[in-house]
Amino acid sequence: MSPSIDAHDRIAQVRQMDGEPFALPWISFVEFFRSRIYDPLLVHRNFLTYYDDDREIHCTYSYPEFGAVVERTAAFLHDRLGLTHGDRIATVLFNHDLTVILYFAAWMRSIAVVPINPEEPAEKKRYILEHSEASAVFCWHEHLDEIMSLQSALPALRHIISVGDEGLSEGKWHVARGMKQRAPAAFRLEARPSSLDDVALIVYTSGTTGPPKGVILTAYNLLIDADAIAEWHAFGRYDRLMCVLPIHHVNGTVVTLVTPFYCKGSTVLNRKFKTGLFWRRLHEEHVSCASVVPTLLEFLLEANEDTTAYQLNQFKGVICGAGPLLKETAVRFEDRFHCPIRHGYGLSETTCYSCFLPNDLSRAQHRHWLTDFEFPSIGVPLRHNVMAILDDTGKLLPEMTRGEICIRGATVCAGYFKRDDANEAAFKSGWFRSGDEGYYASDEQGRPFFFISGRLKELIIRGGVNISPLEIDDALKSHPDVKFAMAVPFENRYYGEEIAAYVVPRNLTAPPTVATLLDHCGHMLPFAKRPKVILFGEEVPYTSTGKPKRLELKSRLAATLAAYRDVQFKDQT
Repeated sequence: MSPSIDAHDRIAQVRQMDGEPFALPWISFVEFFRSRIYDPLLVHRNFLTYYDDDREIHCTYSYPEFGAVVERTAAFLHDRLGLTHGDRIATVLFNHDLTVILYFAAWMRSIAVVPINPEEPAEKKRYILEHSEASAVFCWHEHLDEIMSLQSALPALRHIISVGDEGLSEGKWHVARGMKQRAPAAFRLEARPSSLDDVALIVYTSGTTGPPKGVILTAYNLLIDADAIAEWHAFGRYDRLMCVLPIHHVNGTVVTLVTPFYCKGSTVLNRKFKTGLFWRRLHEEHVSCASVVPTLLEFLLEANEDTTAYQLNQFKGVICGAGPLLKETAVRFEDRFHCPIRHGYGLSETTCYSCFLPNDLSRAQHRHWLTDFEFPSIGVPLRHNVMAILDDTGKLLPEMTRGEICIRGATVCAGYFKRDDANEAAFKSGWFRSGDEGYYASDEQGRPFFFISGRLKELIIRGGVNISPLEIDDALKSHPDVKFAMAVPFENRYYGEEIAAYVVPRNLTAPPTVATLLDHCGHMLPFAKRPKVILFGEEVPYTSTGKPKRLELKSRLAATLAAYRDVQFKDQT
């Protein structure tokens, strides 16, 4: 089901750029794909290297080998399962070479992929499968019983295919993994022509404030953002990008699968992030860049591995986004490991990244934009999209004025699947409304450097004043005994909302006292912004892509914090 006519026109307006449109040199994903696997310069080059360290699995695919197995899998989707142009398949899979092959094979047939995190609860899996109207599900064999138990409630679901290291199977039918060959056997194309406007991904957002929304990304979205990312970072044929993030999310898929294939480089895919293997793998695989989230930087700093034995001269730094980066974390990481953080920002709705810090900055300029403002800068817009700060009426706001971060251009998605209400709310006045609060400052060249100060829906409104919880998070995390901290609002009779903090101590057996933390915040924050209640816990509430689950935490703590609804907190200093 497509967006309504009015919504379609509004979305189309948002996806337009001023001036001449950028034209990709291919008319379909098939044409793009074959331009790579038949490139004579790539015959002996590896595209995909896969590691599953827990099960000691390691395999590689050259460009021709990858092409061969993808084309055979694409033929299987059509010939065996009867899937065709416009159908949707869901994947309940982790990072695996077969997952990558399925993605590319589906795109070759103009079939949309609906990635589902295997760790999601069964009810959320059921909702996504039902809402997306997926015709087939490819699930890891350990999840087969769970998915089969849902099938009776899913009338559109025709096939459930079990995936394992040995290959794919449905009932008594089985396709073995492997059988790589140098020359791919091209499948017969369907009568209906494919195009870059075909839907490639429907990515369901976390849905912390309601049912998950399916973000529609076309083949053009994937390639245009890959072009922007590759151009910004000057990625080319000799670059090797390492993936440690889950590829059921756009970051892992776009940055470290599609972009390397686009720029004729290579991907080093890991089953999962492992602190103790990160630096060694960069060294052994001659990696030039890795995509991470701020959480992983914290893990690497905590491990504090001695990297002097590794040759990392080809490593150009880490791409980092998808969550709030603390200034203190950025400084410690760059000073400790001597590699730059390529800080950026984007959403599933903008395919992936929309902006990055420029790579032509001097060390002093780079540090300035990371540390000399209230938050680290997320950088300057990439080509193919533009960004602005708007108020709630759609008016452009001036420099250093907080408002909503808005984006328009070719990287913006084709809307939300079967959600005209969400399309109407997000696509307004020629802009996509991100829901993130931010501001911008210009450099000497007039380039706008953007900053994100928090989610608009996560802002704490105390006595009519908007307070960013990120500032409170930062203050608490700067205490040496705090491993994790997150500020959340709670209902209060005197101020409407007051501030609580959830804290995970570094040492669970000897945590800091509440008084110690309150005193620490008193030296860094005015009374209005200080947490009035501190609750301790052991779990670090992050999503699988490293984003803090603030709204979920607020809901979970609501019953406990209700005891403070009628308390008037006064400054004791």
